[in-house]
Amino acid sequence: MKITFAKPETTSKGIVVVTANAGNKLSPSAKILDVETGGALVRAIRASRFEGKKTQTLNIIAPEHTKLDRIMIVGLGKSTDITNIEMQNLGGRIYAATKQAKNGLVSIVLDTVAGSKLNSNEMAAEIGYGAKLRSYSFLKYKTQIKADQKVAIKTVKITCDNIVSARKIYNKLSKVAEGVFFTRDLVSEPPNILYPETLAKEAKTLEKIGIKVQILGESQMRRLGMGALLGVGQGSVRESKLVVMQWNGGSKSKSSKPIAFVGKGVTFDTGGISIKPSSGMEDMKWDMGGSAVVIGLMKALAGRKAKVNAVGVVALVENMPDGNAQRPGDIVTSMSGQTIEVLNTDAEGRLILADALHYTNEKFKPKFMVNLATLTGAIIVSLGSHHAGLFSNNDQLSDRLTQAGLDVEERLWRLPISDDYDKMINSQVADMQNIGGRGAGSITAAQFLHRFVGKTPWAHLDIAGVTWSKSDKPTIPRGGTAFGVRLLDRLVENHYEG
Repeated sequence: MKITFAKPETTSKGIVVVTANAGNKLSPSAKILDVETGGALVRAIRASRFEGKKTQTLNIIAPEHTKLDRIMIVGLGKSTDITNIEMQNLGGRIYAATKQAKNGLVSIVLDTVAGSKLNSNEMAAEIGYGAKLRSYSFLKYKTQIKADQKVAIKTVKITCDNIVSARKIYNKLSKVAEGVFFTRDLVSEPPNILYPETLAKEAKTLEKIGIKVQILGESQMRRLGMGALLGVGQGSVRESKLVVMQWNGGSKSKSSKPIAFVGKGVTFDTGGISIKPSSGMEDMKWDMGGSAVVIGLMKALAGRKAKVNAVGVVALVENMPDGNAQRPGDIVTSMSGQTIEVLNTDAEGRLILADALHYTNEKFKPKFMVNLATLTGAIIVSLGSHHAGLFSNNDQLSDRLTQAGLDVEERLWRLPISDDYDKMINSQVADMQNIGGRGAGSITAAQFLHRFVGKTPWAHLDIAGVTWSKSDKPTIPRGGTAFGVRLLDRLVENHYEG
């Protein structure tokens, strides 16, 4: 689907979308179209419950003389409702309602609304961005798609006052969308196709856009002492990998510290010897969601030429229960030198992140580290699918992450870490154990990670409840969400570019 921008003009075919404010105040362009259709828009509004509120739509069969297929009136609500995120959501809803347009063309006619913080050019760019985000689909393995199931829409044309301005804003946003799509693709792949080696190869493709990519194999990780990470993958015939990605778009000074993002990449999680129930295990193909977000984020940053030095590190393993698999009761030594008693092999994400976080911290000395992981089922019990869990040792970083999440509608909720919870993972026979008991499961998992970050500002995002959506949302079709890509891109844009 192509997103284009144009000056206001008479549309000769397809579907045309016009706007109305709260109280059914038609936009100037909508009023012109109402005259051209002999008052069809006003008559339809009078015969309906449409009031111009945000999220409201009204579809009208266009009079034959206009040669249009359909007219859609969308409500913008009050001028204060016209925000970046609401315009993105509007673009997604328009796409969903018109994607099977026979003529393949949808024209969205916009006017600047008095009192709104956004002009028509900004509205156009955000609506186009939202439409693009919603247009994602993963049909790679579908061999038979019926004609009435195929997306017919080919072009979304958005009219506004300044084409150059709208295109400039949209082009930047579209690079972020490409990172989102890359993440969604990775999360959607089946585990027989995507495993540590092939996921590492996908990350390697980022070299084409200027990212330096290094892939460490098991022998290299063994020399580094990554016993926690290697223990998780030892039951699989697939070799574990650690991928290091560097985007150097900021200061060239040797004293300039990068920012760092670390992702959990369990490409399939059976639970190992502590095997999971069979029901729902197929969902564990997206237990690598944290790594996919880091990879997609790096693509977004490089794509839009972000003025920042960023490092992305992803730990990639497959957790399988063969005769060589890690056993409950094993003790492993992490790269940091700390020993871990493995009481549950299904609490494996924290083990691979332990070594990945320590490696990142020691090698790059970053300003901060943010790790992402589909880490615990307990976070779903706590927050459902509406927020991701946030844990941090730094209030400023936590506040900035929370605000960035609000800006892009990827919401975070901070939970505590403290000495009381830390004591719950003390082991009688090792420095720590990898589970802390029945209560506070998400917190003790975060507390475990906290032991591997030293004094570096750090945040852990538990995205288990938000990585996959079972229903459509305005800019997120059912499936992989890529939650975190837009959030972290906004964090970088707001605070770390320059």
